[in-house]
Amino acid sequence: MAAGAAGAAGAAGAAGAETTQVAPDILFQIASGFMGAKHLFIASEIGVFEQLAGGPATLDELAGRVGIARRRLRIVADAMVTLGLLERAGDRYENGAVAATFLSGATSADLRPFLRFWDRLSFPTWTRFEAAVRTGQGQSTLHLPKEEQRIFSEGVEAIQAGPAQALPDAYDFSRHRRLLDVGGGPGSWLRAILGRVPDLRATLFELPAAAAVAREQLAADAATRDVEVVAGDFFAHPLPGGHDAVLIANVAHLFSPEHNLDLLRRARQAVSAGAHLLLVDFWTDATHTQPPFAALMAGEFLSITGEGDVYSVEDVTGWLGETGWRLVEHRPVAGPISAVVAEAAG
Repeated sequence: MAAGAAGAAGAAGAAGAETTQVAPDILFQIASGFMGAKHLFIASEIGVFEQLAGGPATLDELAGRVGIARRRLRIVADAMVTLGLLERAGDRYENGAVAATFLSGATSADLRPFLRFWDRLSFPTWTRFEAAVRTGQGQSTLHLPKEEQRIFSEGVEAIQAGPAQALPDAYDFSRHRRLLDVGGGPGSWLRAILGRVPDLRATLFELPAAAAVAREQLAADAATRDVEVVAGDFFAHPLPGGHDAVLIANVAHLFSPEHNLDLLRRARQAVSAGAHLLLVDFWTDATHTQPPFAALMAGEFLSITGEGDVYSVEDVTGWLGETGWRLVEHRPVAGPISAVVAEAAG
């Protein structure tokens, strides 16, 4: 008994020594991430960054502009200082460089719609992430009421703006005559492409609610007003034919490998040999852990559909071989987004 007690005491002492050498800081940092996100969402929604676009303001001045009581506003404003988005000198606050560029509304690089999308649609979905992991049941955002569809479309368009603008630099679309954008959302990819290749004819294929948003936005742009918008479900309806290039951007991550194989077969059936396919997505390395943002986004995609995931270049290469496509290359686009280019086999 004495020897056993001594052994237990020794083990406890070793454990105690170990805990003094390992700090839990990373746990607190990760677990509190939702707090910073919510502070950011609210600061953007009540107009903090927008109201500071013209320059510094005192807390009282800012409170009057946004219509929030001084004490409650200070909590949010000081959180933004802590997170590095606002700068504070005494009682005067001003936008930091990132907030001034992306959140003030003073530049074309406006990410406020993206924050609204994550706050209104993504955040509630993540509260049910455990259920998605345990059961495979998603909280689909593929069929939304009109107002939520607008928030979704505008948010996705905002976050895709950078990759969309970069895609025409990463791939030469001038070699093609007709481009089919499958699941193209509000048409942000097509606007970027046709702004650079105006002679290219294009078709956008989307679900009815998203197609309605796309028609409105594409018609408002001189470069895209001639784009044909076709409403349909690419798992239930044939894809429009007559195109020599197909773009499928940010779609594969929403579906299972089986569904993606089906989509690639349908895309191959819609084109002739030699046509090109561009799959633009969060393609990862073989371990599915790099790039890091892609690995985290896998949870978002699982929560949405119950089957979504991020896939590696090796995964998609295997799919191509099974569905009548030949891999041409894999190239970076912007940030964690890259493009897998394939050619329809003869």
